[in-house]
Amino acid sequence: MGGAQDSSFRYPCSVIELRDVSKTFKSPSGERLTVLEGLSFSLPAGLSAAIEGPSGSGKSTLLALLAGLDQPSAGQVKVAGQDLGGLGESELSRFRAQNLGFVFQAFHLLQHFSALQNVVIAAEIAGLKEPLKAAREALSRVGLEGRVEHLPGQLSGGECQRVAIARAIVAKPKILLCDEPTGSLDRVNASKIFELLLELHKDLGSTLLLVTHDPHLAERLDRQLFLEQGRLVEGAA
Repeated sequence: MGGAQDSSFRYPCSVIELRDVSKTFKSPSGERLTVLEGLSFSLPAGLSAAIEGPSGSGKSTLLALLAGLDQPSAGQVKVAGQDLGGLGESELSRFRAQNLGFVFQAFHLLQHFSALQNVVIAAEIAGLKEPLKAAREALSRVGLEGRVEHLPGQLSGGECQRVAIARAIVAKPKILLCDEPTGSLDRVNASKIFELLLELHKDLGSTLLLVTHDPHLAERLDRQLFLEQGRLVEGAA
């Protein structure tokens, strides 16, 4: 790693672009806490990148900004050519459904719905014409065609994450955002899930942005971005 990332650093045909982005929060005591400061980077369409850094360095906050789930205190966030700062809540919801897929460490599945129902809901939100067919195809793509009627409580951790991935890819999003997707799994299942994400990234042609604490996984992606105390420092191109 080297010094601070050059704020003028740009790639052509960027699908993700941050310009001088900062994020501050107000603590219960009234103190202003800076979580991200002066972040600028671009990621071309179709590439993969890992975001690494210690706990509290702002990794999850960065993903929330890219997803339009939060707004920066300063700077500009552009995703898939869209300035997220110019969208209202309903427009942001529609934009997320049509352009982004999310995979989280904790799965966030609806516990009283089957694997198929969890994915169908995502397909319906995305406005797909045949949500049931799309959901079955997505579950088949992650190797769960024989488990579609099972509830999350009847599935292993690795299978639950596969359902979450199917939900994320059902609308064939331009961008996959993954926040520690292997963090709650054992080593064997973590490796399988990571390989699945790489396979889907290539098959779908999606841009993949993945938060991880595992440097061995990060090294297999096209770029590595390092966050330290809310600042971006150089990673491998």
